[in-house]
Amino acid sequence: MKRREFVKKTLTGVAAGGLTLAGCAPSKEKAAAGASGKRVRWRLASSFPRGLDTIFGSAEVLASRVEAMSGGRFTIRVYPAGEMVPGLQVMDAVQQGTVQAGQTAGYYFTGKNPALAFETCMPFGLTSRQQTAWLHEGGGLELTRELFADFNIINFPAGNTGTQMGGWFKRRIESPQDLVGLKIRIPGLGGQVMSRLGATVQVLAGGDIFPALERGAIDATEWVGPYDDEKLGFHKVARNYYYPGWWEPGPSLSFYVNRDAWDKLPLEYREIFTTAARQAEGTMQARYDAKNPAALARLVADGVSLLPFSKEIMDAARETAFDIMEEEAAKSASYRKIFDLWKKARTEAFEWFGTAELAYASYAFRDR
Repeated sequence: MKRREFVKKTLTGVAAGGLTLAGCAPSKEKAAAGASGKRVRWRLASSFPRGLDTIFGSAEVLASRVEAMSGGRFTIRVYPAGEMVPGLQVMDAVQQGTVQAGQTAGYYFTGKNPALAFETCMPFGLTSRQQTAWLHEGGGLELTRELFADFNIINFPAGNTGTQMGGWFKRRIESPQDLVGLKIRIPGLGGQVMSRLGATVQVLAGGDIFPALERGAIDATEWVGPYDDEKLGFHKVARNYYYPGWWEPGPSLSFYVNRDAWDKLPLEYREIFTTAARQAEGTMQARYDAKNPAALARLVADGVSLLPFSKEIMDAARETAFDIMEEEAAKSASYRKIFDLWKKARTEAFEWFGTAELAYASYAFRDR
């Protein structure tokens, strides 16, 4: 074959194959566009202020990874609490389609359905690792999604804080009697327990807590742990820092997605969102574990009194918590269904973690 004929046939083949002469491969930009030509722009409303960079940061991780993995074709703009909707109205905004997605916690919305608390955490329940295992591998996510289907929402775990602190108190709390008349900010089932023990309970968004504590509208508050609590400045007006947060042994935050918006997404973008959510979930816990130790040391050095709840308070709270759960299960078949699965997972997890994990922690954690 003559050289001229060879070149002509080669160029014809290249054109037919849709390749370019520059390396015989499409550009990165064209590859991204070819993966899915559809551009999608979502808005996400968070229940948390921007200053809480670890919780709020989980939503930023989600948005960053979605944009990167989609080649910029799928983007999510994240709005902190109050910028688009108030922090405690995020679920409503997602349900109604005001925004396509939200970042919040199910136990803020137990007035809509008491069983929504299970997707976040239950008093004296699962730790962070146990909650993650139950949601992703123990059937918990499937059952909670059945609950959220009633609200036109699909939920995705968004991260965990680990076992939280018991919160900030202006005066010392030594017995259940000391809770009577106490004005405290605490959400979810933990709030119901405190109420039955005689406290006056309020649910406030993160940015509203410090002013209420400072002016005396509340006597005590719980939030998360040392890193976030220090940022919010609670130690400036309440000097008694109690532990553990028995009502939040492993709270899982969530991304909520409007079901109609989800159904319109190309399959590829659904996979991208799901993958990004898992990365955001793991990042939140890692950041808290990295930042809480130094924050606690700073608070103690500042003169904060670090105090454990008494056994009497813990016993009274545990009994009350399970009384409430059993009452709810007796009233609702859907609550009973998820409660029974959760309770079984709790028993099995406690048996395992109470063996090697507990033995190691009981010995090694004293070495400090």
